[in-house]
Amino acid sequence: MKRRIIMSMLAGATLLASTLLGAAPAPALSADAVADVPAEFGSDWHDPVTAAPPVTRPAGRPCHVTLAEARFRDFTPYKGTYTPPGGCGDDWSKVVLRLDGKVKGRQFDRLGYVHVGGVEIFRTSTPQPSPDGIEWSVEKDVTRYSDTFRRAQDVEMLIGNVVDDTYTGIIDVKVTLTFYAGHRAATPDRVLTLGGDAILTTPRNSERIVAEVYATGSGGGCEEYWYLTVPATAPYSCKADEGPYREVQIKVDGQLAGIAAPFPTVWTGGWSNPFLWYVVPGPRAFDIKPIEYDLTPFAGLLNDGRPHRVEVSVVGVPEGQSGWSAPVNVLVWQDARSAHVGGKLTAHRNGALADTSTYTPGSEHRVDTEGDHRLTVAGYVDTSHGRVTTTVTRALANSSVHRWTDGETTDALDAVWTDEESVTVDGRGPARTTRTQRTYTMDGTTTLGAADRLRTELTLGDRAVVTESRDGRRTAWRRLDDTYAGDATYTVNVPRDQRHAVGTSSERYRIRGSGGCYDRTLATAQGVLTEDRRAC
Repeated sequence: MKRRIIMSMLAGATLLASTLLGAAPAPALSADAVADVPAEFGSDWHDPVTAAPPVTRPAGRPCHVTLAEARFRDFTPYKGTYTPPGGCGDDWSKVVLRLDGKVKGRQFDRLGYVHVGGVEIFRTSTPQPSPDGIEWSVEKDVTRYSDTFRRAQDVEMLIGNVVDDTYTGIIDVKVTLTFYAGHRAATPDRVLTLGGDAILTTPRNSERIVAEVYATGSGGGCEEYWYLTVPATAPYSCKADEGPYREVQIKVDGQLAGIAAPFPTVWTGGWSNPFLWYVVPGPRAFDIKPIEYDLTPFAGLLNDGRPHRVEVSVVGVPEGQSGWSAPVNVLVWQDARSAHVGGKLTAHRNGALADTSTYTPGSEHRVDTEGDHRLTVAGYVDTSHGRVTTTVTRALANSSVHRWTDGETTDALDAVWTDEESVTVDGRGPARTTRTQRTYTMDGTTTLGAADRLRTELTLGDRAVVTESRDGRRTAWRRLDDTYAGDATYTVNVPRDQRHAVGTSSERYRIRGSGGCYDRTLATAQGVLTEDRRAC
């Protein structure tokens, strides 16, 4: 299949997470519901839904604030003003963001963001509508931004959109914050942003510093599906010098401070087939989670009262090519009993970055990619409660096989990304270690067959294991497994009502751990929700 087909389906993802779609879980559907599945997609389908858990809410009377109400038809941002809620004080046990949206007609997937006081608190993408119209909602726990919410702030929101005679869908959204009064949650003391010149000045008594980066490959070009790019020597429509290996790096004054594997998000027009995503989106598509980097080993340097340059870049993007957005927030915890927390970076071990993509020609072209990188940084801060040493080790790896035929009528990828991180804090009391093992998977094939019938089969995985320990003894653990599977076929290059599309999709979202379990499964066929089952 020519890449221009994929580009036309994906071009809508333009601009623009941490908990999820806010619909309450429905009971398991009856067998009678399955009998109502049509032979093919019609002019309407079930509203979008995801198997991820809704945000838990504490007891008590909440306070509500509307952040934004807008109808997006172009690239004009919504601008407004936020005022802290009355009646809930400024000590909150939880703050929940909710987006409610609706759209009808025809429209691409679009990306969007919400900024409060310059802080990016939410990044999302949109579903593609039916002619009759759809509604959806997303929830996110935004308690960590409480410092921002305690003062009046400017609000900016944008879901960049194009409305014309063909693409008629106006995106109508409302975003609210709900505050729950109570014991103040253990949130950062300050939430900072970088200036346009990437300059950061932290409070001089910072004892913990974490950067979060909302990194997304988007914009309608090849970086929207960076995992399919190939070296310049291979005959494929999306090239990227060395191939598909990507790594999001953060530097402090030019020194590498953190590395991470980007999540391979698939937007709701992805893999040339919107019928995969009409009801169940891919993992994280509606709630784009930031990458987190613990910069505490650099606190001694950052606390000197001078401005420092903090820069984010993406390894593997061809020079001069756009397509990545990477806004940065910096979360700071302060030592209230110290005016100045000094410290020093004591270790910096940057392993060699391995990145190899090998092209093998043939009737079926093939690119095999292997990449890995490891970084360890350590440093201490001298706080009012003693010296605290933080050691951060992160190891990344990517392995993929990309196969395609001449004309790209068959295009397949089997890829695995791993991102393993260990953070040890050693100070007063037992040493505390948090280990996180992230694994992302993608296994899919798109085939353009007889009579212009395009079929996409795709499985995506978002998995993580988090273990907390003290002096080597496990104290808590959590395992996440979010798996999506879809198979959809339709006729390309014809009007919408002649596509004769069929498709199934499913998602199972499971959490196991010392805190309990959650297990929900969704399944669809031709846009009808055929299963909604909970196992915990």
